[in-house]
Amino acid sequence: MARRKEIVRRKATPDWKYGNVIVAKFINGLMRKGKKSIAERIFYKAFDLIEERTQQEPLPVFEKAMKTVGPVVHVKSRRVGGSTYQVPVEVREDQQRAMAIRWIINAAKARPEKTMYERLAGEFTAASKGEGAAVRLKEDTYRMAEANRAFAHYRW
Repeated sequence: MARRKEIVRRKATPDWKYGNVIVAKFINGLMRKGKKSIAERIFYKAFDLIEERTQQEPLPVFEKAMKTVGPVVHVKSRRVGGSTYQVPVEVREDQQRAMAIRWIINAAKARPEKTMYERLAGEFTAASKGEGAAVRLKEDTYRMAEANRAFAHYRW
């Protein structure tokens, strides 16, 4: 283990419109090449589209989608005695959020809609209902962890 000082995590600043830290982190995950204003525009247009399509507040839909997609367990490779095992490991809350953000953005990119904000809005609504590619990825992760439950004693 490293003998350096403990890592000090910076607190993320909340976004300007909703005052939510998770929204700010999602916008940062969506951002490419430092173009934050474009990422914000895409995200807020997706929220407007969610509100228009579902007649619901977009923030609870977003939070439910994040909660639905975030995995509780995933597998990590462990090398023991010359062979590699896929060991199921619990996921920390910040890690869950990061994985959910990554999975939703990648699933949205793969959707067939024309613009990114339409794709994001579709993925948010699908994930909040328990459908969509990001939720499927979470279920695949669960399935893999369940299949390798016999190797759980290798985690340390």
